[in-house]
Amino acid sequence: MKFYIASGLQNKETVQQVSMVLCEKGHHHTYDWTKNDNADSFEKLSIIGEAEKKGVQEADVLIALLPGGKGTHIEIGIAIGMNKPVYIYTEFRINDPLSSCTFYHIEGVTMISDNINELLIKVEEEVV
Repeated sequence: MKFYIASGLQNKETVQQVSMVLCEKGHHHTYDWTKNDNADSFEKLSIIGEAEKKGVQEADVLIALLPGGKGTHIEIGIAIGMNKPVYIYTEFRINDPLSSCTFYHIEGVTMISDNINELLIKVEEEVV
């Protein structure tokens, strides 16, 4: 399975841990944005953005760890638009429909909030 992990820099360590677990099981991370330095020019932003877009396009599945960064929901949108399965993990259950995102509740998107291990199990069971 090829996977992409969307999230924010505040979740960098969790992204790296999830990637390591999946890679140790023989899966392929299409693009690891956590290895980037902060982009301090529009040229660097463009290069990183293209690499992230390609990573999402090449993945079989997108995993989003919330809260996300500026591009997280764009990456989710690319995956949804390409009919790829999307797994969204958040530590907090989303109980209020007025504050939730409509796209969290469409076919092909799975929300998980119990624990990160449940996310890993679901992704492997349903995608592989």
